[in-house]
Amino acid sequence: MRTRRVIGMAVLGAAVGGSAFANRTGQEAARADGGHLGKVDFKTSCSAKAQPALEKGLALLHSFQYQQAEQTFSEAASGDAKCAMAYWGKAMSRYEQLWDLTDKKNLKQGRQEIEQAKRFYPGTAKEQGLLTAAAAYFQKSSKMTYKRRSKAYSGALEKLHAQMPDDVEVGSFYALSLVALAEQEEDGLENQKRAIAILQPLFEKYPDHPGVAHYLIHAADRPELAPQGLAAARRYAAIAPDSPHALHMPSHIFVLLGLWQDSIDSNIAAAASAARLATEHQAESHYQTHAMHFLNYSYLQSGQEAKSREVIGHMDHVVGAEDASKAEFRTYLEAQTALELHRWKQAAALEDPPVRVDQKDAARWARSIGAARSGEVPEAEAAVKALSESVAARQDRARKEGYNVTTEKATDLGEAEAWLAFAKGNTEDALKEMRRAAEHQEKNGGESVSIPAREMLADMLMEAKKPQEALEEYRVVLKNAPNRFDGLLGAARAAQASGDASGAQSFYGKLTELCPAGADRPELPEAKTAMARK
Repeated sequence: MRTRRVIGMAVLGAAVGGSAFANRTGQEAARADGGHLGKVDFKTSCSAKAQPALEKGLALLHSFQYQQAEQTFSEAASGDAKCAMAYWGKAMSRYEQLWDLTDKKNLKQGRQEIEQAKRFYPGTAKEQGLLTAAAAYFQKSSKMTYKRRSKAYSGALEKLHAQMPDDVEVGSFYALSLVALAEQEEDGLENQKRAIAILQPLFEKYPDHPGVAHYLIHAADRPELAPQGLAAARRYAAIAPDSPHALHMPSHIFVLLGLWQDSIDSNIAAAASAARLATEHQAESHYQTHAMHFLNYSYLQSGQEAKSREVIGHMDHVVGAEDASKAEFRTYLEAQTALELHRWKQAAALEDPPVRVDQKDAARWARSIGAARSGEVPEAEAAVKALSESVAARQDRARKEGYNVTTEKATDLGEAEAWLAFAKGNTEDALKEMRRAAEHQEKNGGESVSIPAREMLADMLMEAKKPQEALEEYRVVLKNAPNRFDGLLGAARAAQASGDASGAQSFYGKLTELCPAGADRPELPEAKTAMARK
Protein backbone atom coordinates (compact mmCIF):
# COMPACT_ATOMS: atom_id res chain seq x y z
CA MET A 1 0.00 0.00 0.00
CA ARG A 2 1.18 3.54 -0.69
CA THR A 3 -0.32 5.21 2.35
CA ARG A 4 -0.25 4.80 6.10
CA ARG A 5 -2.75 5.86 8.67
CA VAL A 6 -0.54 8.48 10.25
CA ILE A 7 -3.59 10.61 8.42
CA GLY A 8 -9.63 23.54 2.08
CA MET A 9 -11.01 26.00 0.10
CA ALA A 10 -12.21 27.93 3.12
CA VAL A 11 -9.68 29.05 5.73
CA LEU A 12 -11.45 28.33 8.98
CA GLY A 13 -8.37 28.54 11.28
CA ALA A 14 -8.58 28.25 15.05
CA ALA A 15 -6.42 27.98 18.12
CA VAL A 16 -5.06 24.47 18.60
CA GLY A 17 -4.32 23.91 22.28
CA GLY A 18 -2.44 27.18 22.55
CA SER A 19 0.18 26.21 19.96
CA ALA A 20 1.90 29.12 18.26
CA PHE A 21 1.26 27.71 14.80
CA ALA A 22 -2.48 28.07 15.39
CA ASN A 23 -2.50 31.71 16.44
CA ARG A 24 -4.29 32.91 13.34
CA THR A 25 -7.45 34.88 12.84
CA GLY A 26 -10.67 33.17 11.88
CA GLN A 27 -13.70 31.35 13.17
CA GLU A 28 -13.89 28.02 14.97
CA ALA A 29 -13.22 25.21 12.52
CA ALA A 30 -16.47 23.41 13.19
CA ARG A 31 -19.80 23.81 14.92
CA ALA A 32 -20.26 22.01 18.19
CA ASP A 33 -23.25 19.98 16.96
CA GLY A 34 -21.44 18.66 13.87
CA GLY A 35 -24.25 19.73 11.55
CA HIS A 36 -22.40 20.87 8.42
CA LEU A 37 -21.43 17.61 6.76
CA GLY A 38 -22.65 17.96 3.18
CA LYS A 39 -25.81 17.09 1.34
CA VAL A 40 -26.97 13.50 0.97
CA ASP A 41 -30.41 12.34 -0.16
CA PHE A 42 -30.67 8.71 0.93
CA LYS A 43 -34.26 7.56 0.57
CA THR A 44 -34.81 4.22 2.29
CA SER A 45 -37.64 1.96 3.45
CA CYS A 46 -36.95 2.99 7.06
CA SER A 47 -39.32 5.14 9.09
CA ALA A 48 -39.36 8.93 8.83
CA LYS A 49 -38.12 9.03 12.42
CA ALA A 50 -34.91 7.21 11.48
CA GLN A 51 -34.28 9.06 8.25
CA PRO A 52 -32.43 12.17 9.57
CA ALA A 53 -29.97 10.05 11.57
CA LEU A 54 -29.46 7.76 8.56
CA GLU A 55 -28.52 10.65 6.31
CA LYS A 56 -26.26 12.23 8.92
CA GLY A 57 -24.59 8.86 9.50
CA LEU A 58 -24.07 8.44 5.77
CA ALA A 59 -22.54 11.91 5.48
CA LEU A 60 -20.16 11.09 8.33
CA LEU A 61 -19.28 7.78 6.69
CA HIS A 62 -18.47 9.57 3.44
CA SER A 63 -15.96 11.74 5.34
CA PHE A 64 -14.38 8.78 7.16
CA GLN A 65 -15.67 9.93 10.55
CA TYR A 66 -16.11 6.27 11.46
CA GLN A 67 -16.62 6.59 15.21
CA GLN A 68 -19.25 9.31 14.84
CA ALA A 69 -20.89 7.46 11.94
CA GLU A 70 -21.32 4.29 13.99
CA GLN A 71 -22.85 6.28 16.85
CA THR A 72 -25.27 8.03 14.49
CA PHE A 73 -26.37 4.85 12.73
CA SER A 74 -27.02 3.39 16.21
CA GLU A 75 -29.31 6.35 16.84
CA ALA A 76 -31.17 5.50 13.63
CA ALA A 77 -31.58 1.91 14.80
CA SER A 78 -32.93 3.17 18.13
CA GLY A 79 -35.51 5.21 16.22
CA ASP A 80 -36.51 2.27 14.01
CA ALA A 81 -35.41 -1.18 15.19
CA LYS A 82 -36.40 -2.66 11.81
CA CYS A 83 -34.32 -0.24 9.73
CA ALA A 84 -31.99 -2.49 7.74
CA MET A 85 -29.81 0.39 6.54
CA ALA A 86 -29.05 1.47 10.10
CA TYR A 87 -27.38 -1.90 10.69
CA TRP A 88 -25.71 -1.71 7.27
CA GLY A 89 -24.30 1.66 8.27
CA LYS A 90 -23.00 0.31 11.58
CA ALA A 91 -21.25 -2.49 9.69
CA MET A 92 -19.75 -0.12 7.10
CA SER A 93 -18.40 2.04 9.93
CA ARG A 94 -16.09 -0.90 10.68
CA TYR A 95 -14.68 -1.05 7.15
CA GLU A 96 -11.97 1.63 6.92
CA GLN A 97 -11.19 1.04 3.27
CA LEU A 98 -8.20 3.32 2.79
CA TRP A 99 -6.79 3.21 6.31
CA ASP A 100 -6.59 0.00 8.32
CA LEU A 101 -7.30 -3.63 7.56
CA THR A 102 -10.45 -4.91 9.25
CA ASP A 103 -9.37 -7.11 12.15
CA LYS A 104 -11.18 -10.29 13.26
CA LYS A 105 -13.16 -8.47 15.93
CA ASN A 106 -14.52 -5.88 13.50
CA LEU A 107 -15.19 -8.52 10.84
CA LYS A 108 -17.28 -10.46 13.33
CA GLN A 109 -19.15 -7.39 14.56
CA GLY A 110 -19.73 -6.15 11.02
CA ARG A 111 -21.05 -9.56 9.99
CA GLN A 112 -23.45 -9.54 12.94
CA GLU A 113 -24.79 -6.14 11.87
CA ILE A 114 -25.32 -7.37 8.31
CA GLU A 115 -27.12 -10.49 9.56
CA GLN A 116 -29.35 -8.24 11.63
CA ALA A 117 -30.06 -6.08 8.57
CA LYS A 118 -30.99 -9.12 6.51
CA ARG A 119 -33.77 -9.92 8.94
CA PHE A 120 -35.66 -6.96 7.50
CA TYR A 121 -35.48 -7.78 3.77
CA PRO A 122 -36.76 -6.80 1.32
CA GLY A 123 -36.04 -3.09 1.19
CA THR A 124 -35.56 -1.12 -2.00
CA ALA A 125 -33.40 -2.54 -4.79
CA LYS A 126 -30.61 -0.17 -3.81
CA GLU A 127 -30.78 -1.24 -0.16
CA GLN A 128 -30.61 -4.88 -1.18
CA GLY A 129 -27.65 -4.19 -3.44
CA LEU A 130 -25.71 -2.30 -0.78
CA LEU A 131 -26.40 -5.03 1.76
CA THR A 132 -25.29 -7.71 -0.71
CA ALA A 133 -22.01 -5.86 -1.29
CA ALA A 134 -21.38 -5.44 2.44
CA ALA A 135 -22.21 -9.10 3.04
CA ALA A 136 -19.64 -10.07 0.40
CA TYR A 137 -17.01 -8.21 2.38
CA PHE A 138 -17.99 -9.38 5.87
CA GLN A 139 -18.71 -12.99 4.90
CA LYS A 140 -17.56 -15.71 7.28
CA SER A 141 -14.62 -17.44 5.64
CA SER A 142 -11.16 -18.14 7.02
CA LYS A 143 -9.85 -18.36 3.44
CA MET A 144 -10.87 -14.80 2.56
CA THR A 145 -7.90 -12.44 2.62
CA TYR A 146 -8.41 -8.71 2.96
CA LYS A 147 -7.73 -8.29 -0.75
CA ARG A 148 -10.26 -10.96 -1.70
CA ARG A 149 -12.86 -9.37 0.53
CA SER A 150 -12.20 -6.00 -1.09
CA LYS A 151 -12.52 -7.49 -4.56
CA ALA A 152 -15.74 -9.29 -3.65
CA TYR A 153 -17.20 -6.06 -2.28
CA SER A 154 -16.14 -4.07 -5.33
CA GLY A 155 -17.45 -6.74 -7.70
CA ALA A 156 -20.89 -6.64 -6.07
CA LEU A 157 -20.95 -2.84 -6.32
CA GLU A 158 -19.89 -3.02 -9.97
CA LYS A 159 -23.03 -5.05 -10.72
CA LEU A 160 -25.21 -2.64 -8.76
CA HIS A 161 -23.63 0.35 -10.51
CA ALA A 162 -24.41 -1.24 -13.89
CA GLN A 163 -28.06 -1.42 -12.83
CA MET A 164 -28.11 2.11 -11.39
CA PRO A 165 -25.44 4.09 -13.29
CA ASP A 166 -26.83 7.47 -12.25
CA ASP A 167 -27.24 6.78 -8.53
CA VAL A 168 -24.86 8.99 -6.59
CA GLU A 169 -24.52 6.70 -3.55
CA VAL A 170 -23.91 3.57 -5.57
CA GLY A 171 -21.51 5.36 -7.88
CA SER A 172 -19.52 6.99 -5.08
CA PHE A 173 -19.20 3.77 -3.07
CA TYR A 174 -18.19 1.80 -6.17
CA ALA A 175 -15.56 4.42 -7.04
CA LEU A 176 -14.20 4.28 -3.49
CA SER A 177 -13.91 0.50 -3.76
CA LEU A 178 -11.76 0.95 -6.87
CA VAL A 179 -9.50 3.39 -5.04
CA ALA A 180 -9.20 0.85 -2.21
CA LEU A 181 -8.12 -1.80 -4.71
CA ALA A 182 -5.60 0.63 -6.16
CA GLU A 183 -4.20 1.19 -2.66
CA GLN A 184 -3.62 -2.55 -2.52
CA GLU A 185 -1.73 -2.26 -5.82
CA GLU A 186 -4.53 -3.98 -7.69
CA ASP A 187 -4.27 -2.32 -11.13
CA GLY A 188 -3.36 0.82 -9.21
CA LEU A 189 -3.29 3.60 -11.78
CA GLU A 190 -6.02 2.09 -13.95
CA ASN A 191 -8.41 1.67 -11.04
CA GLN A 192 -7.79 5.27 -9.99
CA LYS A 193 -8.59 6.42 -13.52
CA ARG A 194 -11.76 4.32 -13.54
CA ALA A 195 -12.82 5.89 -10.25
CA ILE A 196 -12.25 9.40 -11.63
CA ALA A 197 -14.32 8.57 -14.71
CA ILE A 198 -17.23 7.61 -12.45
CA LEU A 199 -16.87 10.51 -10.03
CA GLN A 200 -16.30 13.46 -12.37
CA PRO A 201 -19.84 13.51 -13.85
CA LEU A 202 -21.30 12.90 -10.39
CA PHE A 203 -19.33 15.86 -9.03
CA GLU A 204 -20.80 18.11 -11.72
CA LYS A 205 -24.31 16.91 -10.91
CA TYR A 206 -23.95 16.74 -7.10
CA PRO A 207 -21.48 19.50 -6.13
CA ASP A 208 -22.47 19.36 -2.44
CA HIS A 209 -22.16 15.60 -1.96
CA PRO A 210 -19.35 14.84 0.53
CA GLY A 211 -18.51 11.38 -0.77
CA VAL A 212 -18.14 12.37 -4.40
CA ALA A 213 -15.73 15.24 -3.66
CA HIS A 214 -13.83 13.23 -1.04
CA TYR A 215 -13.36 10.13 -3.18
CA LEU A 216 -12.41 12.18 -6.22
CA ILE A 217 -9.52 13.64 -4.20
CA HIS A 218 -8.40 10.15 -3.19
CA ALA A 219 -8.69 8.89 -6.76
CA ALA A 220 -6.49 11.73 -8.00
CA ASP A 221 -3.95 11.40 -5.17
CA ARG A 222 -0.84 10.83 -7.28
CA PRO A 223 1.25 13.33 -9.27
CA GLU A 224 0.03 12.56 -12.78
CA LEU A 225 -3.65 12.67 -11.74
CA ALA A 226 -3.62 15.51 -9.20
CA PRO A 227 -4.91 18.29 -11.52
CA GLN A 228 -8.11 16.27 -11.97
CA GLY A 229 -8.75 16.50 -8.23
CA LEU A 230 -8.20 20.24 -7.78
CA ALA A 231 -11.82 21.34 -8.26
CA ALA A 232 -12.96 18.78 -5.67
CA ALA A 233 -10.17 19.90 -3.33
CA ARG A 234 -11.34 23.50 -3.63
CA ARG A 235 -14.89 22.39 -2.83
CA TYR A 236 -14.71 19.65 -0.19
CA ALA A 237 -13.93 21.76 2.89
CA ALA A 238 -16.85 24.05 2.09
CA ILE A 239 -19.14 21.02 1.66
CA ALA A 240 -18.36 19.48 5.07
CA PRO A 241 -16.71 22.10 7.33
CA ASP A 242 -17.68 20.14 10.46
CA SER A 243 -15.50 17.20 9.44
CA PRO A 244 -11.78 17.46 10.29
CA HIS A 245 -10.99 14.97 7.56
CA ALA A 246 -12.85 17.11 5.04
CA LEU A 247 -10.82 20.11 6.15
CA HIS A 248 -7.57 18.18 5.78
CA MET A 249 -8.19 16.07 2.69
CA PRO A 250 -7.88 18.87 0.09
CA SER A 251 -4.25 19.26 1.11
CA HIS A 252 -3.49 15.90 -0.52
CA ILE A 253 -4.03 17.65 -3.84
CA PHE A 254 -2.53 20.95 -2.71
CA VAL A 255 0.82 19.38 -1.78
CA LEU A 256 0.98 17.44 -5.04
CA LEU A 257 0.54 20.73 -6.92
CA GLY A 258 2.85 22.75 -4.67
CA LEU A 259 0.10 25.01 -3.31
CA TRP A 260 1.72 25.46 0.09
CA GLN A 261 -0.42 28.21 1.61
CA ASP A 262 -3.59 26.34 0.66
CA SER A 263 -2.22 23.27 2.40
CA ILE A 264 -1.22 25.28 5.48
CA ASP A 265 -4.66 26.84 5.80
CA SER A 266 -6.33 23.47 5.27
CA ASN A 267 -4.36 21.68 7.96
CA ILE A 268 -4.53 24.42 10.58
CA ALA A 269 -8.31 24.18 10.31
CA ALA A 270 -8.24 20.36 10.31
CA ALA A 271 -6.02 20.12 13.39
CA ALA A 272 -8.28 22.52 15.30
CA SER A 273 -11.42 20.62 14.37
CA ALA A 274 -9.85 17.26 15.18
CA ALA A 275 -8.61 18.44 18.59
CA ARG A 276 -12.09 19.64 19.49
CA LEU A 277 -13.71 16.35 18.49
CA ALA A 278 -11.05 14.37 20.36
CA THR A 279 -11.75 16.44 23.47
CA GLU A 280 -15.40 15.42 23.09
CA HIS A 281 -14.34 11.76 22.61
CA GLN A 282 -15.74 11.75 19.08
CA ALA A 283 -12.50 11.30 17.12
CA GLU A 284 -9.17 9.52 17.41
CA SER A 285 -5.86 11.36 17.66
CA HIS A 286 -4.66 10.42 14.18
CA TYR A 287 -6.91 13.08 12.64
CA GLN A 288 -4.70 15.64 14.42
CA THR A 289 -1.31 14.03 13.76
CA HIS A 290 -2.04 13.45 10.09
CA ALA A 291 -2.91 17.12 9.63
CA MET A 292 0.21 18.09 11.57
CA HIS A 293 2.35 15.95 9.26
CA PHE A 294 1.09 17.84 6.20
CA LEU A 295 1.39 21.16 8.04
CA ASN A 296 5.01 20.56 9.00
CA TYR A 297 5.84 19.55 5.43
CA SER A 298 4.08 22.55 3.89
CA TYR A 299 5.85 25.00 6.21
CA LEU A 300 9.20 23.51 5.20
CA GLN A 301 8.42 23.81 1.49
CA SER A 302 7.43 27.47 1.90
CA GLY A 303 10.68 28.29 3.72
CA GLN A 304 9.23 28.57 7.22
CA GLU A 305 11.55 26.55 9.44
CA ALA A 306 10.52 28.02 12.79
CA LYS A 307 6.85 27.30 12.15
CA SER A 308 7.63 23.77 11.00
CA ARG A 309 9.38 23.16 14.31
CA GLU A 310 6.44 24.60 16.26
CA VAL A 311 4.33 21.83 14.77
CA ILE A 312 6.76 19.26 16.16
CA GLY A 313 6.69 20.96 19.54
CA HIS A 314 2.91 20.68 19.60
CA MET A 315 3.07 16.87 19.68
CA ASP A 316 2.86 16.92 23.48
CA HIS A 317 -0.54 18.61 23.21
CA VAL A 318 -2.24 16.15 20.84
CA VAL A 319 -5.53 15.25 22.46
CA GLY A 320 -6.11 11.56 23.06
CA ALA A 321 -2.72 10.28 21.86
CA GLU A 322 -0.79 7.77 23.96
CA ASP A 323 2.77 8.59 24.99
CA ALA A 324 4.27 5.93 22.69
CA SER A 325 2.32 7.27 19.74
CA LYS A 326 3.47 10.82 20.51
CA ALA A 327 7.08 9.67 20.73
CA GLU A 328 6.91 7.76 17.45
CA PHE A 329 5.29 10.60 15.56
CA ARG A 330 7.58 13.26 17.05
CA THR A 331 10.61 11.21 15.95
CA TYR A 332 9.12 10.79 12.49
CA LEU A 333 8.70 14.55 12.08
CA GLU A 334 12.13 15.27 13.53
CA ALA A 335 13.70 12.77 11.09
CA GLN A 336 11.87 14.22 8.11
CA THR A 337 12.66 17.80 9.13
CA ALA A 338 16.38 17.18 9.72
CA LEU A 339 16.78 15.59 6.28
CA GLU A 340 14.65 18.23 4.51
CA LEU A 341 16.90 20.92 6.03
CA HIS A 342 20.10 18.97 5.31
CA ARG A 343 21.05 19.05 8.98
CA TRP A 344 23.09 15.88 8.73
CA LYS A 345 24.51 15.98 12.26
CA GLN A 346 21.02 16.38 13.72
CA ALA A 347 19.75 13.47 11.66
CA ALA A 348 22.73 11.31 12.65
CA ALA A 349 22.08 12.01 16.34
CA LEU A 350 18.41 10.94 16.36
CA GLU A 351 17.64 8.22 18.89
CA ASP A 352 15.14 5.41 18.52
CA PRO A 353 11.76 6.14 20.12
CA PRO A 354 10.54 3.69 22.82
CA VAL A 355 8.34 1.70 20.44
CA ARG A 356 8.37 -1.64 18.58
CA VAL A 357 11.33 -2.32 16.30
CA ASP A 358 9.20 -1.92 13.16
CA GLN A 359 8.24 1.59 14.32
CA LYS A 360 11.85 2.70 14.73
CA ASP A 361 12.37 2.85 10.96
CA ALA A 362 12.10 6.65 10.57
CA ALA A 363 14.81 7.35 13.16
CA ARG A 364 17.10 4.73 11.68
CA TRP A 365 16.51 5.95 8.12
CA ALA A 366 17.43 9.50 9.11
CA ARG A 367 20.38 8.34 11.18
CA SER A 368 21.72 6.27 8.26
CA ILE A 369 21.56 9.13 5.79
CA GLY A 370 22.72 11.76 8.28
CA ALA A 371 25.77 9.73 9.28
CA ALA A 372 26.63 8.85 5.68
CA ARG A 373 26.36 12.44 4.53
CA SER A 374 28.47 13.55 7.51
CA GLY A 375 31.21 11.14 6.41
CA GLU A 376 30.76 8.97 9.50
CA VAL A 377 31.00 5.60 7.75
CA PRO A 378 31.09 3.23 10.77
CA GLU A 379 28.09 4.99 12.30
CA ALA A 380 26.26 4.87 8.97
CA GLU A 381 26.97 1.16 8.62
CA ALA A 382 25.52 0.48 12.06
CA ALA A 383 22.46 2.60 11.31
CA VAL A 384 21.83 0.89 7.96
CA LYS A 385 22.05 -2.51 9.66
CA ALA A 386 19.53 -1.37 12.28
CA LEU A 387 17.27 0.04 9.56
CA SER A 388 17.31 -3.25 7.66
CA GLU A 389 16.10 -4.96 10.85
CA SER A 390 13.25 -2.44 11.21
CA VAL A 391 12.26 -2.79 7.56
CA ALA A 392 12.22 -6.59 7.84
CA ALA A 393 10.08 -6.35 10.99
CA ARG A 394 7.79 -3.83 9.32
CA GLN A 395 7.29 -6.06 6.30
CA ASP A 396 6.79 -9.16 8.44
CA ARG A 397 4.16 -7.40 10.49
CA ALA A 398 2.42 -6.16 7.34
CA ARG A 399 2.28 -9.71 5.94
CA LYS A 400 0.82 -11.06 9.16
CA GLU A 401 -1.83 -8.34 9.13
CA GLY A 402 -2.80 -9.26 5.56
CA TYR A 403 -1.15 -6.53 3.49
CA ASN A 404 0.55 -7.26 0.19
CA VAL A 405 4.30 -6.79 0.58
CA THR A 406 6.47 -6.37 -2.49
CA THR A 407 9.59 -8.46 -2.91
CA GLU A 408 11.46 -5.37 -4.09
CA LYS A 409 13.77 -3.55 -1.71
CA ALA A 410 12.01 -0.89 0.35
CA THR A 411 12.67 2.65 -0.84
CA ASP A 412 13.92 3.93 2.52
CA LEU A 413 16.41 1.08 2.83
CA GLY A 414 17.58 1.60 -0.75
CA GLU A 415 18.15 5.31 -0.09
CA ALA A 416 20.16 4.59 3.04
CA GLU A 417 22.29 1.93 1.35
CA ALA A 418 22.94 4.24 -1.60
CA TRP A 419 24.22 7.06 0.63
CA LEU A 420 26.38 4.59 2.55
CA ALA A 421 27.91 3.35 -0.70
CA PHE A 422 28.52 6.96 -1.75
CA ALA A 423 30.21 7.75 1.57
CA LYS A 424 32.50 4.76 0.98
CA GLY A 425 33.49 6.13 -2.43
CA ASN A 426 31.48 3.60 -4.47
CA THR A 427 29.89 6.33 -6.57
CA GLU A 428 28.58 4.31 -9.49
CA ASP A 429 27.04 1.65 -7.24
CA ALA A 430 25.49 4.42 -5.13
CA LEU A 431 23.96 6.14 -8.16
CA LYS A 432 22.63 2.86 -9.51
CA GLU A 433 20.98 1.97 -6.19
CA MET A 434 19.49 5.45 -5.75
CA ARG A 435 18.07 5.39 -9.27
CA ARG A 436 16.49 2.01 -8.54
CA ALA A 437 14.93 3.44 -5.37
CA ALA A 438 13.55 6.42 -7.31
CA GLU A 439 12.03 4.25 -10.03
CA HIS A 440 10.51 1.90 -7.45
CA GLN A 441 8.98 4.83 -5.56
CA GLU A 442 7.54 6.46 -8.66
CA LYS A 443 6.10 3.21 -9.99
CA ASN A 444 4.05 2.86 -6.82
CA GLY A 445 2.82 6.45 -6.82
CA GLY A 446 5.22 7.65 -4.15
CA GLU A 447 4.35 9.56 -1.00
CA SER A 448 3.24 13.15 -1.36
CA VAL A 449 4.80 14.42 1.89
CA SER A 450 8.28 12.97 1.80
CA ILE A 451 11.64 13.64 0.20
CA PRO A 452 11.53 12.11 -3.28
CA ALA A 453 14.21 9.49 -3.89
CA ARG A 454 14.82 11.15 -7.25
CA GLU A 455 15.72 14.38 -5.46
CA MET A 456 18.29 12.40 -3.48
CA LEU A 457 19.60 11.06 -6.80
CA ALA A 458 19.96 14.63 -8.07
CA ASP A 459 21.71 15.65 -4.83
CA MET A 460 24.09 12.73 -5.23
CA LEU A 461 24.90 13.71 -8.80
CA MET A 462 25.71 17.22 -7.60
CA GLU A 463 28.00 15.78 -4.93
CA ALA A 464 29.62 13.68 -7.67
CA LYS A 465 30.36 16.89 -9.67
CA LYS A 466 27.83 16.06 -12.40
CA PRO A 467 25.67 19.22 -12.38
CA GLN A 468 24.17 18.80 -15.86
CA GLU A 469 22.92 15.31 -15.04
CA ALA A 470 21.74 16.57 -11.67
CA LEU A 471 19.76 19.36 -13.34
CA GLU A 472 17.95 16.84 -15.52
CA GLU A 473 16.90 14.89 -12.42
CA TYR A 474 15.83 18.03 -10.55
CA ARG A 475 13.59 18.90 -13.49
CA VAL A 476 11.90 15.50 -13.15
CA VAL A 477 11.49 16.08 -9.42
CA LEU A 478 9.81 19.43 -10.04
CA LYS A 479 7.51 17.87 -12.60
CA ASN A 480 6.35 15.21 -10.12
CA ALA A 481 6.51 17.43 -7.02
CA PRO A 482 6.09 21.06 -8.13
CA ASN A 483 7.50 23.85 -5.98
CA ARG A 484 9.52 21.69 -3.58
CA PHE A 485 11.95 24.00 -1.80
CA ASP A 486 15.00 21.73 -2.14
CA GLY A 487 14.03 20.80 -5.69
CA LEU A 488 14.07 24.44 -6.76
CA LEU A 489 17.21 25.23 -4.77
CA GLY A 490 19.02 22.19 -6.14
CA ALA A 491 17.95 23.00 -9.68
CA ALA A 492 19.19 26.59 -9.31
CA ARG A 493 22.57 25.45 -8.03
CA ALA A 494 22.87 22.77 -10.72
CA ALA A 495 21.98 25.26 -13.46
CA GLN A 496 24.53 27.73 -12.08
CA ALA A 497 27.23 25.05 -11.97
CA SER A 498 26.35 24.05 -15.55
CA GLY A 499 26.82 27.59 -16.80
CA ASP A 500 23.11 28.23 -17.26
CA ALA A 501 22.83 31.58 -15.47
CA SER A 502 19.39 32.31 -16.91
CA GLY A 503 18.03 28.97 -15.74
CA ALA A 504 19.51 29.52 -12.29
CA GLN A 505 17.83 32.93 -12.07
CA SER A 506 14.50 31.36 -13.02
CA PHE A 507 14.71 28.68 -10.31
CA TYR A 508 15.91 31.15 -7.68
CA GLY A 509 13.11 33.51 -8.64
CA LYS A 510 10.47 30.85 -8.29
CA LEU A 511 11.85 29.91 -4.88
CA THR A 512 11.66 33.46 -3.57
CA GLU A 513 8.13 33.86 -4.94
CA LEU A 514 6.93 30.81 -2.99
CA CYS A 515 8.20 31.99 0.38
CA PRO A 516 6.23 34.56 2.40
CA ALA A 517 7.81 37.59 4.02
CA GLY A 518 8.46 35.82 7.32
CA ALA A 519 10.20 32.81 5.76
CA ASP A 520 13.41 32.00 7.62
CA ARG A 521 15.14 29.03 6.00
CA PRO A 522 18.86 29.93 5.85
CA GLU A 523 19.17 29.19 2.13
CA LEU A 524 16.87 32.07 1.21
CA PRO A 525 19.57 34.79 1.35
CA GLU A 526 21.43 32.84 -1.33
CA ALA A 527 18.39 33.02 -3.60
CA LYS A 528 17.80 36.71 -2.87
CA THR A 529 21.45 37.55 -3.53
CA ALA A 530 21.30 35.71 -6.84
CA MET A 531 18.15 37.60 -7.81
CA ALA A 532 19.77 40.93 -6.89
CA ARG A 533 22.44 40.29 -9.52
CA LYS A 534 19.87 40.39 -12.34
